[in-house]
Amino acid sequence: MSDVDVLVAGAGPVGLTAACELQRRGVRCRVVDRLHARRPFAGAVGVQPRTLEIWDRMGMVREALETAIPMKGQLLFVNGEEQPRIELRLPPDVPYGFAALPQYETERLLEELLTSWGGQVERGSELVAFEQDAAGVRVRVVGPSGVEEDLSAAYLLGCDGAHSIVRRGLGLAFEGAALPEEYMLGDVEVDWDLPPCYGVRAVHRTAGRVDDLLVCIPLPGHNRYRMSMLTPPELSRSPQPEGEGVQHGPAEGEGPVPALEHIQAVLDRLSPRPTAASSLRWSSVFRISHRLVNRYAEGRVFVAGDAAHIHPPTGAQGMNTGIQDAYNLAWKLALAVQGDASEGLLASYHAERRPVGEEVVQRTVRHAADGPQADPEDPSTTIRREAQLLVGYRGSPIVAPAGSRHAGPAPGDRAPDCGGLVREPAAFPGRLFDLLRGREHILLLYADADDQLARCDELTSSARQRARGQLALRAVLAPGVAPETAPVPAVTDSLGEFRQMYGARGGEGFLIRPDGYLGFRGDPVGGPELTAHLNAIFRP
Repeated sequence: MSDVDVLVAGAGPVGLTAACELQRRGVRCRVVDRLHARRPFAGAVGVQPRTLEIWDRMGMVREALETAIPMKGQLLFVNGEEQPRIELRLPPDVPYGFAALPQYETERLLEELLTSWGGQVERGSELVAFEQDAAGVRVRVVGPSGVEEDLSAAYLLGCDGAHSIVRRGLGLAFEGAALPEEYMLGDVEVDWDLPPCYGVRAVHRTAGRVDDLLVCIPLPGHNRYRMSMLTPPELSRSPQPEGEGVQHGPAEGEGPVPALEHIQAVLDRLSPRPTAASSLRWSSVFRISHRLVNRYAEGRVFVAGDAAHIHPPTGAQGMNTGIQDAYNLAWKLALAVQGDASEGLLASYHAERRPVGEEVVQRTVRHAADGPQADPEDPSTTIRREAQLLVGYRGSPIVAPAGSRHAGPAPGDRAPDCGGLVREPAAFPGRLFDLLRGREHILLLYADADDQLARCDELTSSARQRARGQLALRAVLAPGVAPETAPVPAVTDSLGEFRQMYGARGGEGFLIRPDGYLGFRGDPVGGPELTAHLNAIFRP
């Protein structure tokens, strides 16, 4: 028996997400991080709506909303002239908007959640070596006092950043290139009168080429921003062989760091209003790279987040993509640890997540060079893509075929939220996400006639047995269908939102995965198609 089920290397947002989801499922998990304390730097700031949906299911969205500020849009200025502003408005079916939250707060909230599940971060402890075989992974960890510890783990998850020891130990390629520009960052306050909760992008163009740049992302606090701008020659650093694009704080890296006067000089040139910068909390110099690992897994060892992909910070995609990596993998690892996973389940992590990483890297490189207009999509599609709501897994080996085209989401698509679900004796309607929160696989049967509820009886025992007891069954009823006749817990679709959002037909079933994606839909539900889907996930 292994000393631990899963060792997670790295306690940033990605590693902590994985650890929380593993610990919640009863997986014996250890988290090591070489830093003795969380970095006090803003780091990754943008939180996408899809990440807030994940935090909703994890049970920490309330705390995040209380700590974050909304991101309402972006103010654009070219050569001092104001351009049409970008408004970050999502359609009403999306429950959360865009937010800004310093990375140290994200890590604090996730670590508190991990503690509530009985886990902890082993600070000042670093993974230095590992080897694996068919039975497990042998790892060596050096603790805060320099004492080495050898232990065995069933699985190893590398969330240890762009300079990942895990990735290097696997010998994975991390191919890409560095962009020529070098940037500096600063966390400052200003005294301008621009509207709060908007980002600011001010550029200077000469002959159509951007030769000066200021990007300001709002942070919690009065007129506080994380500002990025081109680095002056006196602060330039030599590029690193890999992992450029990591945002170094004042405690890391070599060479001088930006002072308040460096930031003020750029504000004097580009700020849309005369302003004075103050209260510099931290500053750094960084380069932007785009790199993607060739494989997300090898045997019993996995990589996620910056260990697997780095790219320009355009659109705040990096941390959010890494969190989705971890959220995709954790439920699969838990099934594997419990002995309930199908033979191919863990392989689906690479199959599902590497195409997502590849798309994000390519898109952010295009946008860094030419702006969002490099992808001339419908504005509604663009904003959903930036919100990471269009990430999907159609064609995955563990997702059912789409079959004949239905309205609503296809297998592999994100399962959207909807409201108006009434569950007696509650006198108020709830949301679908309320029904999904904290659950594993859940099969929803939509019924618009009483006789369709008989399928619940037929499905309950066989489907749950095939899913090794890890499948919940619920009924969503059209108005007029009596909930007391349902043999399983039921909600009434009082406003018809579920039927509309899902294109649901009477007797149709929808199987939603633990990560909030539709794995299967069938009309009528059941039969060999549902069994084949469950066979792809659960061992016989």
